[in-house]
Amino acid sequence: MKFLTKAAPVIFVLLWSTGFVGSKLGAPYIDPMVFLTVRFFSVLPILIVLALFLARSWPIQPLAIIHCLVTGMLVHGIYLGGIFWAIKQGMPAGASSIIVGLQPVLTALIAVVLLNETVSRNHWISMAIGAGGLVLVLGPKFDITGTGITAITICAAFFSVAAISLGTVYQKRLVPNTDLLTATIWQYVGALMITTPLSLFESWQITWSGELVFAMVWLVLVLSVGAILLLMLLIREGAVSQVASLFYLVPVATAVESYFLFDETLTFVQVGGMALIIAAVLMIRQSARKA
Repeated sequence: MKFLTKAAPVIFVLLWSTGFVGSKLGAPYIDPMVFLTVRFFSVLPILIVLALFLARSWPIQPLAIIHCLVTGMLVHGIYLGGIFWAIKQGMPAGASSIIVGLQPVLTALIAVVLLNETVSRNHWISMAIGAGGLVLVLGPKFDITGTGITAITICAAFFSVAAISLGTVYQKRLVPNTDLLTATIWQYVGALMITTPLSLFESWQITWSGELVFAMVWLVLVLSVGAILLLMLLIREGAVSQVASLFYLVPVATAVESYFLFDETLTFVQVGGMALIIAAVLMIRQSARKA
């Protein structure tokens, strides 16, 4: 468990970053809320089987189950639903990525208010450096000419970021001792309470191409099982503001993956931004170890 805790940040960033690649592969063949609903329904049987063999306990108190449901609504349902919807409405992925990049700062602010976490001055400076690096990495991908950058899509993206930021804090404060597997099962039930009704307003015409099948399998097994369980472990074991800083590294990993998989460009400015982000996250984690 100690090795997993130490390796979890690196593994989480690598796994989480592939979510954008998987979504890009599957998006042309399925509507966003239908995509998420099928994904969440598919992951439940897998987690239930794992929980039957590995779970130490099941939450039986109604309040504990409700907390898990709310966490799932925020972290999975509203966050992913809002981002997928904004991109479907035409918002460029680069623009949405920049808004999503605000998560570490917003999460740290919420953690200070609700969890009384102490965020040092060096931590804030490091996050500012990370934010600057994020702009350099994602700047070349920003396309202001797209008609999808509207008040409603911007609000949807901001609402999504606020949801996952609040959800991570909510998980830390109100779901601290629940078994990770069983808590995650209830979280996906909560997510389905958001995406399933919304999917009824979309077309359920699904083109089961090879790309969609691969994307669905990858997102279910790697993201919805592996990455999410690691995220819950990280939240439980560390300060929320420190965990949130890892999300700065996700665009770095995604940019490198897209360079190799989709022949996207990678400029010297972007590489410099990556260096800033990595340095910022290392500074935050180093200061946390000293504390």
